[in-house]
Amino acid sequence: MASAQQHARRQQRIEELCGAAMRALTGDSELHLRAHGLYRGRQRIVFHAPQLRSDPGRDDLSEQRGVADGLALRLLHSDAQLHRRLCPTEPVQRLVFELLEQLRVESLVPDHRPGMAGNLARRFVAWSLQYHHAGLTDSALGVLLYTIAQICWARLNGRAVVDKTEDLIEATRAGIVPMIGRDLAALKRHRADQVAFAAAALSIAGAVHDLIEAAQAESPPREGEQDAIDDSAAALKLLMGFDEGDEGGSAMLTSGHSKVFAEADGGYRVFSTRYDREVAAGSLVRPELLRELRKRLDQRIRQQAVNVPRLARQLAALFALPARDGWSYGEEEGYIDGRRLAQLVSSPDERRLFQQERCRPKPNTLLSFLIDCSGSMKEHIESVALLVDVFARALERAGVSTEILGFTTAAWNGGRVRQDWLAKGRPTHPGRLNELLYLVYKEADASWRRARPSIAALLKPDLFREGADGEAVDWACARMFGRSEQHRLLMVISDGCPMDTATKLANDQFYLDNHLKEVVARHDQQGRVEIYGLGVGLDLGPYYRRRLALDLSRGVDNQLLGEIVALLRRSRPM
Repeated sequence: MASAQQHARRQQRIEELCGAAMRALTGDSELHLRAHGLYRGRQRIVFHAPQLRSDPGRDDLSEQRGVADGLALRLLHSDAQLHRRLCPTEPVQRLVFELLEQLRVESLVPDHRPGMAGNLARRFVAWSLQYHHAGLTDSALGVLLYTIAQICWARLNGRAVVDKTEDLIEATRAGIVPMIGRDLAALKRHRADQVAFAAAALSIAGAVHDLIEAAQAESPPREGEQDAIDDSAAALKLLMGFDEGDEGGSAMLTSGHSKVFAEADGGYRVFSTRYDREVAAGSLVRPELLRELRKRLDQRIRQQAVNVPRLARQLAALFALPARDGWSYGEEEGYIDGRRLAQLVSSPDERRLFQQERCRPKPNTLLSFLIDCSGSMKEHIESVALLVDVFARALERAGVSTEILGFTTAAWNGGRVRQDWLAKGRPTHPGRLNELLYLVYKEADASWRRARPSIAALLKPDLFREGADGEAVDWACARMFGRSEQHRLLMVISDGCPMDTATKLANDQFYLDNHLKEVVARHDQQGRVEIYGLGVGLDLGPYYRRRLALDLSRGVDNQLLGEIVALLRRSRPM
């Protein structure tokens, strides 16, 4: 688990670095990488080209930088609308056309950026060897497409083909180069002209298609061979980046498309709210046990030796804004103080006759923690409880209002809501199908000292079941809207995607997943709450634009607290 958390955190840092490089290269401040996908704001941008499909578990930093550089060049030098209009629909021709357009833009790297050229070359070579080692060059179709990629890349960049596979492609290259020689020359000549280049690329794509058609007509596949051909084509399509349903993700997190959610009239559905409850978490734990849990949490905090005063100073500096705080009298400049005019007559040399408006930095902020109390969080909850307890104490010192909330279900497998659904004949697509339990560990108006026992209720594991994250985010935001603080932040702490077994079985796998995305996008658009995702050992990028992968394997130390403060600081308006 520790290595998985460290890997997720490292991958997020790499994505932040690559995203910054892309913004610098393109001048587009809204570009960022999230869960291995490219986004402009919240809009996903997809380019189907082989070398742009990276595996963070295998590719090193320079190769991932090569992917980022390739994406930046595609944005700079390719007209997306023109490309879509010219792109053929026949699968093999499309594969070749997409490949050649990416090779074109990568060949336009400026001479004064040799580092970028090196990143792109290393990425192409790595993809080439991946393609070969995956066994895709074992089929006639695979080796033909691979040969086209090699000779076109070599021609456009003035390089030799990949040395380790040169012998493999020699026979295919000797047979195809005479057929496409003029088009190859046109690719090099027109690489700065997308329209003229496309004409040559389409000609090459057509030649590849004709070769495949002729080969199949000459020797049609025998019984049993067609499945192997179909499997090979499917593997090629996946490796070349045509998996349309792929929305990215990271280890331990699966996100996808919900057909039921997309096609439902009125959007997200809830079968019944009759059994939903909001309770004070401390009331669900016996007082004696609550005292024991609090003692255990305090002992863990002492062992971690976190610097709460320093954290409080950082948060105060981050959230404090100038605010009027009365008047300062007896000043030598400012507004004349009418009560001191007599001094002007009696003591003409007296200068302290003025008053000034006094401003002191004060935070006008509410920060709420929303904790995923699903069963999988049990193994992390002690560290999470320590984290929110320390932050609540530091935020109170900084003058920031703090709320600690949790969400789970009141039952496994749907509980009474599912029983009602069964009694009504199992209507199709009922929506959320469980009774929800919202837990309040600390209210915003409660001091940390008064809420200490209730916060320790986080350590009671039998409250943890399943969860509907989207509704929980709406609930937490609604609580914030009822308060007077001008600046509102919500930090969601979770270790995965939404999950409720009864809802999943009665709808489809990603029903709750898609609702969470819709809820977060809506609140981001409204701008009334800043929502952050703190992923326990993973990147919550599919859901939250502002997010951080937490590595709790080393505990909650000053470095981890500093990373969360840095996340908040990056999102502050300059």
